[in-house]
Amino acid sequence: MTNRSRSFRVPEKPSLDGIEAKWVDVWDESGVYRFDRTKTRDEIYSIDTPPPTVSGSLHIGHAFSYTHTDLVARYQRMRGKTVFYPMGWDDNGLPTERRVQNYYGVRCDPSIPYDPDFSPPAKPDPKRQVPVSRRNFIELCERLTAEDEKVFEGVWRRLGLSVDWSHTYATIDDDSRAAAQRAFLRNLKRGEAYMAEAPTLWDVTFRTAVAQAELEDRERTGAYHKIAFHRDGGEPVHIETTRPELIAACVALVAHPDDERYADLFGSTVRSPVFGVEVPVKAHRLAEPDKGTGIAMICTFGDITDVTWWRELQLPTRPIVGWDGRIIADPPPGVDSEAAREAYAELAGATVHTARERMVEMLRASGDMVGEPVPTTRPVKFYEKGDKPLEVVTTRQWYIRNGGRDAEIRDRLLARGRELEWHPGHMRTRYEHWVEGLNGDWLISRQRFFGVPFPVWYPLDEAGNPRYDEPILPEESALPVDPSSQAPAGYTEEQRGEPGGFTGDPDVMDTWATSSLSPQIAGGWERDEDLFSRVFPMDLRPQGQDIIRTWLFSTVVRAEFENGTLPWRTTAISGWILDPDRKKMSKSKGNVVTPLDLLERYSSDAIRYWAASGRLGTDTALDEGQMKVGRRLSIKILNASKFALSVAGEGASEDPAAVTRPLDRAMLAALADTVEDATAAFEAYDHTRALERTERFFWEFCDDYLELVKARAYDADSADGASARTALLIALSVLQRLFAPFLPFVAEEVWSWWREGSVHAARWPEAAEVRGAAQGGDPGVLAAASEVLRAIRKAKSEAKLSMRAEVAGVVVRGKNAGSARVAEGDIAAAGRTAALEFHPGDETELAVEVTLPEAAE
Repeated sequence: MTNRSRSFRVPEKPSLDGIEAKWVDVWDESGVYRFDRTKTRDEIYSIDTPPPTVSGSLHIGHAFSYTHTDLVARYQRMRGKTVFYPMGWDDNGLPTERRVQNYYGVRCDPSIPYDPDFSPPAKPDPKRQVPVSRRNFIELCERLTAEDEKVFEGVWRRLGLSVDWSHTYATIDDDSRAAAQRAFLRNLKRGEAYMAEAPTLWDVTFRTAVAQAELEDRERTGAYHKIAFHRDGGEPVHIETTRPELIAACVALVAHPDDERYADLFGSTVRSPVFGVEVPVKAHRLAEPDKGTGIAMICTFGDITDVTWWRELQLPTRPIVGWDGRIIADPPPGVDSEAAREAYAELAGATVHTARERMVEMLRASGDMVGEPVPTTRPVKFYEKGDKPLEVVTTRQWYIRNGGRDAEIRDRLLARGRELEWHPGHMRTRYEHWVEGLNGDWLISRQRFFGVPFPVWYPLDEAGNPRYDEPILPEESALPVDPSSQAPAGYTEEQRGEPGGFTGDPDVMDTWATSSLSPQIAGGWERDEDLFSRVFPMDLRPQGQDIIRTWLFSTVVRAEFENGTLPWRTTAISGWILDPDRKKMSKSKGNVVTPLDLLERYSSDAIRYWAASGRLGTDTALDEGQMKVGRRLSIKILNASKFALSVAGEGASEDPAAVTRPLDRAMLAALADTVEDATAAFEAYDHTRALERTERFFWEFCDDYLELVKARAYDADSADGASARTALLIALSVLQRLFAPFLPFVAEEVWSWWREGSVHAARWPEAAEVRGAAQGGDPGVLAAASEVLRAIRKAKSEAKLSMRAEVAGVVVRGKNAGSARVAEGDIAAAGRTAALEFHPGDETELAVEVTLPEAAE
């Protein structure tokens, strides 16, 4: 705040039109957001930016939550930090595959050879997809994601994200694949990763395994069927089930050990209806005596409880549902009699739904179904991106230990959660509940195509069978590798699939297995150790609340194993966006809104204003009314800044010594309080309070202070006039910087009218410095003077007089009348008041009596 003389470049008619395109280009050319890697770790603020899924279009929820991150980045930059703020693209995985399938009208068939001349259909038909080789399919995925990433980047730039666009990554690029494969090999070497053949939650549409974190319950209608199992010389045993189609997969009946109704059955056997398979009756604590008949059938596998019973009771396996969701052709072990095989043949090849209908008819015909099915509604597990209920099938999969079966690991991960600084704090509870509720390790393999391949081959024995216990692993220096198209060291491609040769692992990693390494990938782990040492562990992980269990937790897991530390110090969790009916927005509900139209109608700063009005962790409704408020605020900043600069004039001083009048000092003292509050709010990751405090002062500044000092500020020859002009410029500089994180385009525009460089590279205002310029001013003086002026205006308005009308007299009484008297001259000029009287008293409230000219006569 020194004495300066400068040339002002204030436009004749300030406007929001076109300022986004103008400043996006300027910022890009000037490199104002470029990361300075010469800085030391304590001079850097690094952000583990969420890599959005590139599979279609961004929606308004993205604009909402990514704005929250940008507010922090801009604030920290103005606080003197060099900000590491990269952008990633999560472009591998099922969402991308689905988009490519529908966009190009193709589907991947790994058995088809590569066609270097392949072109997708001119008129794609999602219902008649053309089969293509895996390599052709991946090429199409890469082509479409590259186009989508350009569109995404354009939206982010338009929104004003202060990302360093020279630091980007994609979860399928060479660096990311190498990092994911390297981390996996190290997990495997340390025993943190392992392969197992076990019951697996399976999506029959996409034919892939699904992890616990990707599940969601959906209410589905069904029916309970009461069915008789038979025992020699005794009454039938009745069970109730919603899945009669799995009777052929039944391996036992189970009841609670304390259920006296079935105590004499424990240890005996019964025969299944229709198929006549002998199965044991077991006791287990998970059986529910008050559910149905109190005894249930255990099938391999109807649900997760079946898996628990099967494992703990050491039962045999009798699977009948295939990977495609249909009943497999060959009957399971135990279905041996001719009658049983004939019955099973009625089910073979049918979907689960059709098999259920056929099984019910067979049970009716055999007399083994008691009464009619009783309708019910129950929660059924789905893959979060799937359309059909999950099945449980036995498959060979890769896992990473995550504490689900290891108390020592679980305790370590819970301790890391307590070390992490959470905003808002209650979100830590969600993390802890997730970790404590895990019932298995993290399944990371997927039976898909566009993903990071597992860097593993298997030798084949003389019969051509893989030796899974002798995996062939590459050297880290060879990464990334693709076992489906590359031969391992010591083999040639001609030995692929041949006895005595090799086969590559056909699976790819779950997308979370790569994005869980986003701090390492973005930070240059094992690729750029100088960069990594400057940014890791990172300062901030911003993200949504719905992926605490996936992205946040899995990133903590990977950093704990590889780095022995938290991946970041702080996490900021955004809430959800709700539609006007207060329902969560989601693509599956069809209520998603894309941001481009809103950006064009209201301006980018207006959208950011709406987003900043939503606190972390709090669900926020899409509110165009708030966007309109943000637009009005932006326009007011343009107009108020033009007015203040016009009044101040190009030769005005910013030397605090020139601020001599009590009202000017009072305004700056109130501004210092605002700076202090806004700074404290930002430090606490409460951007909403920082905005509310800044905005409230700004409107009071415009409505009250500008009106109070307008006449005096135009006095070019007096010290009193110089005091007002200097105070105006000091306040303008501070306000533009306070608004800069929220409204970057408007703040930059008005800054450019009278300052060199970018407001976003300017120093964040210091409360102490502003307080020094206030020279002991009392904010109460401004508050009291403003209250008197508002009372005068109200009296004129109620009398339907012009605000320029003269006032015969004003009498001010009350506790703060003395404070108002300090600004007597400014009140008289602003209110056009001929006579002012002040009578300080002990009353709490300020009382203002206004005598208008007509009343005086």
